[in-house]
Amino acid sequence: MSIRRDRLPCLLFIAAALAWAPSARAADALLDQVQRLTEQVTPQVVAWRRDIHAHPETANREERTSRVVAEALREMGITDIRTGVAHHGVVAMIPGKRAQPVVALRADMDALPVQEATGLPFASTNPGVMHACGHDGHTAMLLGAAKVLHTLRESLPGSVKLVFQPAEEGVPRGEEGGARLMVEQGVLRNPDVGAIFGLHVAPDVATGKVAYRAGPMFASVDRFHVVLRGKQSHAAMPWTGIDPIVAAAHVITAIQSIAGHKIDARESVVVSIGVIRGGHTWNIIPDEVELEGTVRTHDPAVRERVAELFRTVVEKTAAAHDVQTEIDYDNYGPAVWNEPQLVARMIPTLARVVGPENAVESPLVMVGEDFARYQQVVPGMFAFLGVMNESIGAVHALHTPQFRLDEAALPVGVRVLSQLAIDWLSDAAP
Repeated sequence: MSIRRDRLPCLLFIAAALAWAPSARAADALLDQVQRLTEQVTPQVVAWRRDIHAHPETANREERTSRVVAEALREMGITDIRTGVAHHGVVAMIPGKRAQPVVALRADMDALPVQEATGLPFASTNPGVMHACGHDGHTAMLLGAAKVLHTLRESLPGSVKLVFQPAEEGVPRGEEGGARLMVEQGVLRNPDVGAIFGLHVAPDVATGKVAYRAGPMFASVDRFHVVLRGKQSHAAMPWTGIDPIVAAAHVITAIQSIAGHKIDARESVVVSIGVIRGGHTWNIIPDEVELEGTVRTHDPAVRERVAELFRTVVEKTAAAHDVQTEIDYDNYGPAVWNEPQLVARMIPTLARVVGPENAVESPLVMVGEDFARYQQVVPGMFAFLGVMNESIGAVHALHTPQFRLDEAALPVGVRVLSQLAIDWLSDAAP
């Protein structure tokens, strides 16, 4: 993931955005209070983040995290809380002066199967599991925003729905979950949500900055599982069997021809293998090999074409080696698409919170996010929150054992989430 940190928003785009900005009088009346309340809650936000970081849980297993979130909300005085949504999700309401409009703020809670190597005093106590994608920070920041907004509830011109989502990183095979299940279980209804906002930490964006983009931002995500079945034989006599390992090697090479050779090289396409599984011992050719990986694109038509090509290439390459195939090609999620008018309306909010020089434009990225599932139902805006700080070693990429975030970014995220909700409600309220 790469963000150009030095690119300032287009002045013409800012000028157009200002036409949509909420009333300065309505928004600025609460700006100082958001700042003051954020300062008060920041020590607790850091404590929440460290506690969650030390006790990470993978997708659809977020039992403790869910309890921590629900208990924290109750301690704030929030009473309208639903637990067990999409397994371990938590959804809460902060009623304002009016029941409508309703804005949603979303954070994800799950961790990754990564062995932590940060050396932090609050490092993971769960071997082989780590918050290597910053979801601990996301959850803590939304709890902080919940505290701020609940305190200001009598000044809110509408209501706020808090969405703490499990399983963003992808559910285990054979299970359901994540944003898709949250939407199916009605998280955007009862009451109906008018817009949804979310943040994701970015280790290549400096602390204090927020990177946004109108239109497509994150890539769509497809997940594949391929089984290649041959015939087991002695490794000394491969001609007596059918070698699925050799076939797998050719399949892996062949699918790399899709990007740039079968699809216009000017289109963004990534095909990656993350798992190769086959064989049990050194002197036996196995009867089966499994491949798992992902495909990333931005354009829906390109996505559809790549899926067709993937099946054709895998099946024909396997057939050339007399190997049978089984392909499971799963639609994990569409591209994150930020509604342009919504982004234009909220750029002034970002500029007021972090300063115009720190509200920067993001390029397209190839990472995925199931926040896109919410955006298929209601207008949504997703943005990057800078957490890079070279002085403390907060420079490592997401999904790596060394990833760490600069905790100085946490109050920035609390303020951004809170102010986005306030300003959208101020603009949408009758």
